[in-house]
Amino acid sequence: MTGGTRNAMRVALAAGLMVTTPAAADPFEQFGTAMKYGLPLAAAACAVDRDRLPDFALRGGLQVALVLALKHSVVGPLGQRPGGGGGGFPSGHAAAAGFGAADLARHCVRDSDAARIGLLGAALLAAASRVDADEHTPAQAAAGSAIGVALGASSFGLSWDAWF
Repeated sequence: MTGGTRNAMRVALAAGLMVTTPAAADPFEQFGTAMKYGLPLAAAACAVDRDRLPDFALRGGLQVALVLALKHSVVGPLGQRPGGGGGGFPSGHAAAAGFGAADLARHCVRDSDAARIGLLGAALLAAASRVDADEHTPAQAAAGSAIGVALGASSFGLSWDAWF
């Protein structure tokens, strides 16, 4: 990982921490929200640094589109949030954190198993924070994580060269 990538990842993670929920919120819930934003931002910084932004953007867009489509189409018990209301399937927080962590693990920290495990652990904790906050069931959080990790770890091989 280059020095520029490391610095960009630090800035992105700090930005994710600043975008968290209000100070009165549960710290575990705040952590989950920070990972929802921080991990994809850090992955985007790495994608820019490594000239793979088109591939990252397409996969990220697909992840968001799939999550939103499922949230609006899955009804019944699977779509119900534990506290009531729909739009619970899948967890968007878990999907975003999983996407960022898997992208970073596959494309940015390939030389460090400890970093890869830490990133995926942070994404799993983000998913667990949504269950703990009573926003999602374990199945909803697991589905979000699976979608995010699958698209984050994938690669379509797109580059700027394909466009210009």
